[in-house]
Order: sequence, then structure tokens, then C-alpha cells
Amino acid sequence: MNHEKRTFEFYVLAAFFLVFVLFLYGPLSAILILSFQGPDGGLTFPLNGVSLHWFYNLFEKQAVGDFGASFRRSFTLGLMVMVVTVVVSLLAGLAFRRRFRGSTVLFYATVASLVVPSIIISLGIGVVFQQGGLKPAWYSSAFGAHLTWTLPFGVLIMFAVFNRFSPAYEEAARDLGATSWQTFRHVVLPMISPSLIGVGLFGFTLSYDEFARTLMTSGSYNTLPLEIYGMTTNVTTPVLYALGTVTTLFSFTIILVALGIMLMLRRRQAKIS
Repeated sequence: MNHEKRTFEFYVLAAFFLVFVLFLYGPLSAILILSFQGPDGGLTFPLNGVSLHWFYNLFEKQAVGDFGASFRRSFTLGLMVMVVTVVVSLLAGLAFRRRFRGSTVLFYATVASLVVPSIIISLGIGVVFQQGGLKPAWYSSAFGAHLTWTLPFGVLIMFAVFNRFSPAYEEAARDLGATSWQTFRHVVLPMISPSLIGVGLFGFTLSYDEFARTLMTSGSYNTLPLEIYGMTTNVTTPVLYALGTVTTLFSFTIILVALGIMLMLRRRQAKIS
């Protein structure tokens, strides 16, 4: 009886997972398939031939849209946000290991932006820049807007990491004569490095595809999400699908590289221990 019950639960969970995967990746698979339309293909099924024509078309000069420049802006902005998110989250995690005056207020101020609508934050930052006589730009106002989104997640992750981190390792290093910097460099940092890579990946991906907090803060030059959104109103060829396929594969590549680095670090730690 118990075996039959477990079998039934397994099939129910498997069916639920299958529906979830289809819901998540179904629209993405449609974009992927339509990006291989023939030269005379349109934006809908059925396919009119199969070719790589629209992928080659991405590298040609477009009448509407600037793929290359918008991609470089999104990539650069993502790297900037990633670095700051990792550094600030690490410092915050170290600082909050001990109680200090104002720590509660600082914590809630850090995570408050998670409950504020993204478009309101974007609008507010854009208005502040304009009122201050500064021109909103992707590398300044959008950079700050993205940090209001990535930093709370990074800080919360590092809080969880250090909450499970045993101080016994640091005490053992100090007993052996290590300085505070040596303890951090050779004991703490290697142990939390997979988590830092995760924070960096989280920060980069959140910034790379962020739309709402970029809408009012990017200035005259679009990031890739804004460029794609703008193209949906005036591009009538599958080149838009080809762009979606390429950017999706790029995102998955970044994730796989990060996971590979984390796996490599864990294997190294396992060999050392």
C-alpha cells in the first residue's frame, strides 16, 4: 500500500514538473524554432523553409535597432553591477556578523527596495538626476537603479552564508599565528568563494535583462532589453527571434560557466580537506 502511494505521489509530482517545464520553456521553444525561418519566412508558423539567414542578418546593418551597441552596453553594465554587488555584499556580510548600532535600520533600508515597484524606483531616480542637472545615462543612473535590485539579494545571500559559517576555522587559523588578513585570505575567502560566484552570477543576470528599472534611467542609449522591446513595435522579420535565441544562449552560457567554476572550486576544496 505504501509502495503504491509513493508511486502515485511520484507520478503526480512528475506530471506537475512537466507542466511547469512546458509553461516555462514553451514560449522560448517557439522563439527558437521561428528564428530558423527561411529568407522569405514571417513571424508566425508554419515555417517557410529552414535556414540561418536571420542569424547572419544580425551582423548586418539594420534599418531599425542597434544590436551590437545595446548588447555591449548591457554586458558592460552587468559587469559593473556584478563587481559592486559582490564587493558590497561581502563587506556587508562580514560587518553584520556582529551587532552594531543602527544595524537593524541599515538592514531594512537595504532590502526596502525589494518591496517598492521597479518602475517607481526608475522614475524617481530619473527625476532626481534631471532635477539635479545631470543627464540620465546607462552607466550612471541606470547603474544605480540596478544596484537597488541586485544588492538586497546579494546581501541576503551573504547573510545566509555567514550565518552557517563556523568561526572555529578562523579561531584555529589565529591560534596558528595567522593575522586577520591571512585568516580572511586563506581560510574564509576560499570557503565562501562558491557563494560569491553565485552572488556575482545573480547580480549579472538580474542587471543584464532588467527592463523596468532601466526604462527611465538609461538616457539616450538603450540597453539590450530596451532595444528588443522597441523593436517589437517596428520590426517585422524573424531577426528579432534570432536575437532572442542568441541572447538566451548567451545567458545559459554564462550560467554554465559560473556553475563550472563553482564545481571546480568545490573539487579543489575537497582535495585539500
